[in-house]
Amino acid sequence: MPVYSNRTHRAAVALLFFLQGICFSSWASRIPTIQQNLHLSDAALGAVLFSLPVGSMISLPLAGWAVAKLGSKKVVLVALTIYSLLLASLGIAHTIFQLIPILVVFGMAGNTSNIAVNTQAVGVEALYQRSIMASFHGLWSLAGFTGAAVGTIMIDKNVSPASHFLIIMIAVLLLAVADARFILPKDFNSHPDQPLFVKPDKSLINLGIIAFCSMICEGAMFDWSGVYFKKVLLVEKGLIGAGYTAFMCTMATGRFIADRFTSRFGTKLTLQLSGILTATGLLIAVALPHLITAIIGFLLVGFGVSSIVPLVFSAAGKSKVLSAGVALAAVTSIGFLGFLIGPPLIGIVAGITSLRVSFTIIALMGLSITFVASKSKW
Repeated sequence: MPVYSNRTHRAAVALLFFLQGICFSSWASRIPTIQQNLHLSDAALGAVLFSLPVGSMISLPLAGWAVAKLGSKKVVLVALTIYSLLLASLGIAHTIFQLIPILVVFGMAGNTSNIAVNTQAVGVEALYQRSIMASFHGLWSLAGFTGAAVGTIMIDKNVSPASHFLIIMIAVLLLAVADARFILPKDFNSHPDQPLFVKPDKSLINLGIIAFCSMICEGAMFDWSGVYFKKVLLVEKGLIGAGYTAFMCTMATGRFIADRFTSRFGTKLTLQLSGILTATGLLIAVALPHLITAIIGFLLVGFGVSSIVPLVFSAAGKSKVLSAGVALAAVTSIGFLGFLIGPPLIGIVAGITSLRVSFTIIALMGLSITFVASKSKW
């Protein structure tokens, strides 16, 4: 078996993150087109979009077990292949009854790939013996920008989602095949006899809580930033997405600089500062509801959440009681609830009070990150 350098393994895993991100962002970029083509109401679209996280949640225990039993290399290659094939299938779905089951399985494949590729990243980080996890997640964010840009071009050229997704599928499959030989053959911290269902220990629960709070904040930015700019700030139509763009830019940038900061100052301090930045940004946007101040606030939120999930995954992958894949699945199970609970919670509170009150409550999640990190040991 050929031996490759650490840099080669790192580049190979980075490409996996990018390919996974391009599949998801390609789908996301064409949601409005698919809604229009299938004549879906906003309520029907909401039901359709909920299928994706449902699939992700279903896959979590199975993904962790599969990685522990089969190894992340096999799992990520199979899952990424299925993920890209399902992406192409989404483009040819003609009814909501076809779209929903495909999306459920798409979510399952995507999250299985996510667990496996993060297990690969934990292994590469162990080779480097320093923090590099955030840079991998930065590639996923970069893929988000790339997918959105390609989607915009496809829409402008009137390319159908079916043709668009087929092009992406072919590119992903070709690159994955070329990349396969350079992926880590053996996982770090692997326990093949790990049972399917295991109760996480206190340290993993704390990591899950931190991920939960962070994902609530991320979910607020993904789903409600545009609404906040439209209904609270009353900005012009062309500026509704300014807050989301600001958030995404600093989140991606933060992930490329977080590793160096973490290597110098440690995981605990990085998470503490991340929580403070997240809370501060949200509170600025709430207390000073104007275009410039809100953009500044959202920029801070992007920097705040940028390193949290990568650091949590890195720490979980080094668990002393669970294999990397199972530990990642356990932490993700807790954290992912934030994506499910956060957006509807914001809507319920906003309906009873106001969107500014909702964002204030979400700011408390940022402070909770700082509190839990302060009580944890790394």
